[in-house]
Amino acid sequence: MSQVHLGLDVGGTASRWVACDPAGAVLARGQVGGATAHVFNPAEHTRLAAVFTQLAAAIAEHGLKPVALSGGLTGFGAAAADEIAGLAQQALGLPRDAILLMDDIILAYAAHFQPGAGHLVSAGTGSIGIHVGATGDVVRVGGRGILIDDAGSGSWIALQALDRLYRTLDHTGSFAGLQVLADQIFALVGGSDWHDVRQYVYAGDRGRIGALAIAVARAAEMSDGTALEILRQAGVELALLAQAMRARAGNLPIAVIGGVLTLHPAIFEALTAQLPGVAVSQPIIDSALAAARLQTSRDGADWRTLLAEGPRLG
Repeated sequence: MSQVHLGLDVGGTASRWVACDPAGAVLARGQVGGATAHVFNPAEHTRLAAVFTQLAAAIAEHGLKPVALSGGLTGFGAAAADEIAGLAQQALGLPRDAILLMDDIILAYAAHFQPGAGHLVSAGTGSIGIHVGATGDVVRVGGRGILIDDAGSGSWIALQALDRLYRTLDHTGSFAGLQVLADQIFALVGGSDWHDVRQYVYAGDRGRIGALAIAVARAAEMSDGTALEILRQAGVELALLAQAMRARAGNLPIAVIGGVLTLHPAIFEALTAQLPGVAVSQPIIDSALAAARLQTSRDGADWRTLLAEGPRLG
């Protein structure tokens, strides 16, 4: 049975894993259920325990034996680290010192930058910018949730579109001038009555709300001016995160990741237009692979030292 280092990227809807040999070569990879690190919630505690159980089963099916686990989890906090590690220990049979846990956004940063080398802006359902310094200090901007901000995120795009629609309805009695946008949103909601929209928004979570950003992108592709304006403004908002990072942590390169960037090219175009002369990249990050190689590569040595001391999001 081959010994492997496991990398795990735990997301709310799915968790991706990679198994590497001691030299960092990939031996297997796959996907298991989703969860968050909010183990104070009994339902999330059960979901996360299931992730580790499913991971253990998948590794066994490949005839592999884990010797270490590095993982990034959405919603991770230091207070829950030992409890989460305990779930992993129970499922995988690893000692505590072979388990390295961190927030998923810190893992994404480590997947692209060496400590202190740049700034990362992530735009998915929510939005956040972070910088992890060479001594492990973390500067974060945004990431406060859709009730406070998350500007430029999928949820923000969806809520901006809904706001435009209903302000127009309130003032004119119809969706005049916004019918293309309205049709695309209502198609995803599953109905056009206020009852349908209210139930979709208020009975769902931010991920469900964020999914409506797809409708905004579809409307923009159909030349809806309002939809295109919202997407461009999302790019401007994400640029503001980058500008805040540079003001607080230095004039370093910017990497921008997340599903929002795949919605429409206008978002990235608007973002870069706000950052003239700044090195801005749009990398494809494999966080699970990066997590596995934190334990195996010489390049991961600096990160292993830093992460062992536990950089935290403030």
